[in-house]
Amino acid sequence: MLHLAEGLRLPTNGLDYTLLGIYFAVVLGIGFAAKRSVKTSLDFFLSGRSLPAWITGLAFVAANLGATEILGMAANGAQYGVYTVHWYWVGAVPAMVFLGLVMMPFYYRSKVRSVPEFLLHRFGPSSHLLSSVIFAVSAVLIAGVNLYALAIVLEALLGWQLWVSIVVAGFFVLAYITLGGLSSAIYTEVLQFFVILAALIPLTILGLKRVGGWSGVSDTLSGKKGEAFMTAWDGTGIGTGNPLGANWLTIVLGLGFVMGFGYWTTNFAEVQRALSAKNLSAAQRTPLIAAFPKILIPAVVVVPGLIALIMEPTIGKPGSGLDYNHAIPVLMRDLLPNGVLGIAVTGLLAAFMAGMAANISSFNTVFTNDIWAPYLKKNMPDAYYVKTARWVTVIGVLIGMGTAFIASSFSNIMNYLQTLFSFFNVPLFVVFIIGMFWKRTTPAAGFWGLLSGTVAAMINYFWFYQQGIVEIPSDQGANFVSSIVAFVVGSVVMVVVTVFTKPKPVEQLAGLVYGTTSPGVEEPPAKGDDAWYRKPAVLGWGAIILAAVCYVPFSF
Repeated sequence: MLHLAEGLRLPTNGLDYTLLGIYFAVVLGIGFAAKRSVKTSLDFFLSGRSLPAWITGLAFVAANLGATEILGMAANGAQYGVYTVHWYWVGAVPAMVFLGLVMMPFYYRSKVRSVPEFLLHRFGPSSHLLSSVIFAVSAVLIAGVNLYALAIVLEALLGWQLWVSIVVAGFFVLAYITLGGLSSAIYTEVLQFFVILAALIPLTILGLKRVGGWSGVSDTLSGKKGEAFMTAWDGTGIGTGNPLGANWLTIVLGLGFVMGFGYWTTNFAEVQRALSAKNLSAAQRTPLIAAFPKILIPAVVVVPGLIALIMEPTIGKPGSGLDYNHAIPVLMRDLLPNGVLGIAVTGLLAAFMAGMAANISSFNTVFTNDIWAPYLKKNMPDAYYVKTARWVTVIGVLIGMGTAFIASSFSNIMNYLQTLFSFFNVPLFVVFIIGMFWKRTTPAAGFWGLLSGTVAAMINYFWFYQQGIVEIPSDQGANFVSSIVAFVVGSVVMVVVTVFTKPKPVEQLAGLVYGTTSPGVEEPPAKGDDAWYRKPAVLGWGAIILAAVCYVPFSF
């Protein structure tokens, strides 16, 4: 799908464009302001490890609040109904809590600049290089998804062809990331978080008012799609059919454990925000603070997808010119007056730029620190690596422009994203979780576990599912199965290889494996960090309980 449906051209006027122009000016201003603070590579890649937890926490959730959330989850809501909440309350919150309570101490204390660098310390160069290449590829592919989503909105706003929108949007993101590095991205993401909410909340309220409130949504869609469409668990018994094409076991294991933990604990686009925090306590609290708004995001993302399905029943039907990705633009066209429309367009552009910037800033960090510096250009001056990172940013954006056209071939970009996660993030999670909790795991096991898990997920998806060898009802169901396959194959290979190969000496694993003593002096908590409401355990378990409570209204 390379062109937006003609009927989705938004009725914008001068007020809308003025609001959009003000936002762009502010974002570029943040980039120029952040540039003054970039003096070393640590400043460029990790903001000098100086940011407070509330800043990194909001940036953490905003970095994820891109195409995945806005177009992707609204599309999921229109296609799969209330089942979509599983991506939040099972597929995100438990993993974010695990990252904060268990994994961040390993990441932060080891002083690594990236997730692949941790594998260098734990396993060695082979696993490090393989994981760096895998992450670099996945980062530009996911950046392309956000860029494509951003181009859809620009096309609706200005009537530009898709390729023009992709090029213009890509160069704008390139400008502020190249200027200020991660600091520019993070401070822009905090601003974008509030702009996004300012766009989505009015859209949701006006949509609910139009269709008769939540009872109107529930009654209409239950009648058209069946009662299960408006529940979270009904119809998920093993052997029972549902729109998602998954049962409770594949939801809990495939989405909740394997995909969820695989994404949130190893995706450097998210972890990088926590690594930029000023101390360990702030780093741990980063994903925990982010978990609370994450729990509530379905109210302004999934619900609009349901509303769009009522207001425009042809969405997703062959020949209509509207696929599920158009759910949000349809509501913007039909509901918002000028001025508010400008805010909504600005919020969507903010969301997509946040998602793309997160992946591009993590791409330049991994490519420069984990591929270029250790294997191609060793022992160069620090200023050389900052300059290299800026050029790598340019290259990453250009590649992202190309991968945006891959995303355009999917009627639901969430299906595409989840496919990428099953290929790249799940095998990484296997290596991390086994390597962190089993001292005997060998360097060879890390490499072969990562490689075999990646290949197994691809074989399951492209051969067994795409060729119809195994019957799986939907793309999302296939992704859940691919994730489980990747986890099982990677785990088995790691165990077998470990049995027949030599492990690293225990003294080299200090601070890298659970139960070993971290090298150096334990940093004392900062003033105020010992307050009960700031303790990571309180925040983490509070998020888990709140997520469980949110399921109650949708379980019967």
